[in-house]
Amino acid sequence: MITAWLLAAGLAALAGCQSYRAVRRLGPEHADFLAKVDYIITKAERKIFLELPESDRDDFIEEFWRRRDPDRDTARNEFRLEYEDRVAKAEAMFLGEGRPGWKTDRGRIFILFGPPHERLTYPMDASGYCREVWYYGAFPVIFVDQHCSGYFVLTAINLEHLQELNIAQGHFQKTLTDEGRLFDYHVSMLKTRVEGGVYEGVVFVDIPYETIWFTFEDGLLETGFEVRLEVSDGSGTPVWEAGGTFPLSLEEKELVENRKRNFRMEFPLRIDRDLDRLRGEKLRMDISVRSTTEGEELKKAVAFELKFEAEIQPHDP
Repeated sequence: MITAWLLAAGLAALAGCQSYRAVRRLGPEHADFLAKVDYIITKAERKIFLELPESDRDDFIEEFWRRRDPDRDTARNEFRLEYEDRVAKAEAMFLGEGRPGWKTDRGRIFILFGPPHERLTYPMDASGYCREVWYYGAFPVIFVDQHCSGYFVLTAINLEHLQELNIAQGHFQKTLTDEGRLFDYHVSMLKTRVEGGVYEGVVFVDIPYETIWFTFEDGLLETGFEVRLEVSDGSGTPVWEAGGTFPLSLEEKELVENRKRNFRMEFPLRIDRDLDRLRGEKLRMDISVRSTTEGEELKKAVAFELKFEAEIQPHDP
């Protein structure tokens, strides 16, 4: 089954340091994908991609492009082909700034807007600057090279043009179809007792109500989630697992009252073997949550250590 990871609206971005570490842990192909779609990937998509287990990221990439395909009845994905062609052309056209051509200001505009209708270049003027002016209809985009060294920077433009630029980038980001909206969730853990070689706690899976899709049955909003969790040690050997189905039924007024809150699912944690060996070892928790309304599954993996004096908060692996 292809799991869908897209269209999670209004989700918070990863904390900066966690995101940086997660990006550095990506393999070369996945890092290249994330870098090159930086202009069109949403914050929610980026967050989910970084939280996915390595084995699921290729499926995410296929789903990422599929969601943007304007005509899924054909094998040709015009959006992906056009975007990747613009990236390749920007790479070839704007070399020489000490970074890939598609990462430059001119490369970004080329990728988002396409080739300009007219491109004018100006040699050094009285101020010592070199300039390029690109026209998209009556809309000029101006780049300035302060030292005529080949390093062009997009200059400040008026608010109307800046708004058009933002709209252009938003157009690429919002070409996803409205088939559904993927929930997101947060995982945390609380230690409750450590005694006699037994470690006990509670794992919480929290889903914001505002991201949940419901069906309407007999005057009630209804859905449910199927959850699977597994903790494994550094060698991949499972040391704990849990799961369950959690139905959710609300009146409309209850949903309105709870829209800024989370739907919480709790799982008792008990580890009663090899506790001394696991002390201080980096463990991994794999989580899978499937919405019974949408049939979509969202997987995550978090890494953590068993702490014996304080509460545990899993962090990104």
